[in-house]
Amino acid sequence: MPETETPAIDMENWVCPMPLRDSPNIVMGHGGGGAMSGELIEHLFLPAFGPAAQSELGDSAVVAIGDTRLAFSTDSFVVKPMNFPGGSIGDLAVNGTVNDLAMSGARPLVLSTAFILEEGTPLSEIARVATAMGTAALTAGVTLVTGDTKVVDAGHGDGVYVNTAGIGVLDESVDIRPQRACPGDAVLVSGEIGLHGVAVLSRREGIEFETTVCSDTAALHGLVAAMLATGADIHVLRDPTRGGVAASLNEIARAAGAGVRLDETRIPIPPGVRDACGLLGLDPLYVANEGKLIAFVPDRDADRVLAAMRDHPLGAHAERIGTCVADHPGMVVARTALGGTRVVDLPIGEQLPRIC
Repeated sequence: MPETETPAIDMENWVCPMPLRDSPNIVMGHGGGGAMSGELIEHLFLPAFGPAAQSELGDSAVVAIGDTRLAFSTDSFVVKPMNFPGGSIGDLAVNGTVNDLAMSGARPLVLSTAFILEEGTPLSEIARVATAMGTAALTAGVTLVTGDTKVVDAGHGDGVYVNTAGIGVLDESVDIRPQRACPGDAVLVSGEIGLHGVAVLSRREGIEFETTVCSDTAALHGLVAAMLATGADIHVLRDPTRGGVAASLNEIARAAGAGVRLDETRIPIPPGVRDACGLLGLDPLYVANEGKLIAFVPDRDADRVLAAMRDHPLGAHAERIGTCVADHPGMVVARTALGGTRVVDLPIGEQLPRIC
């Protein structure tokens, strides 16, 4: 039987904007959750997958199996260092996948776990990661049901890489997706932003601040359940991880064809994050989070959803930070403390590499 030849890849026929066509190789920015990540998906993966892929590749997908609606998600974690103030790659892997499922309104049930281990990594470090995953899964009420392990040569990894996939179930009435954002919606955030990115950066670079900034890594499905229990018609939920609040809001605005107007004075930024960002020249809106969510809800429901969030331990510092508007569709703008207005654009790559 003759061998099947793999067709040659013709980059000249790609409908591809800068910078993909000018960069024939992968760069770190392609994994940052910003514009370069979007271009990689839109102009390489989706055309390559062809009709085998659905057009919307989100953080989680909703699929129907008979009369049951399931949410399915997968994520990979390559954070360096593996341990940081407030968490580790282990609990991050569990919480991150649980949160991707929760952002579609699902109740997470089961997770898979896969490990890529670098030759020479101490077994004690791997055990620490695995123990953190087990603890996080018990806390979140999910079961680790299947997995895989691979080992790569020394020098070809950073100790431990983790992949997790998860499945959850949705009630029939739940319809949460970015396309449902509409003008008039209130934009809510569940608490103080920027903690995870600053915590990882401080440990990786050996930077000390006056106070220790700890990661906010946490499973958010309990908070989402409390929000849904209000009976409000929640339009959009998103956990602002890579690219921070700015990236998430831009993705929602573009998916919905609507604009977002923020009030910077209402955005909860803790002093440690504000000081660190000021010192390093970073914008807190672009710094990663791992235990916060953004919600778009009808204005009429905003107060009761906000009250329910504040009654939950993971939403105690929730705030209304803006409004979805018909003006400037696909764009996010912010009113500053000085009364001016600035555009909050989608980041090209990433400010802080390997934060998840």
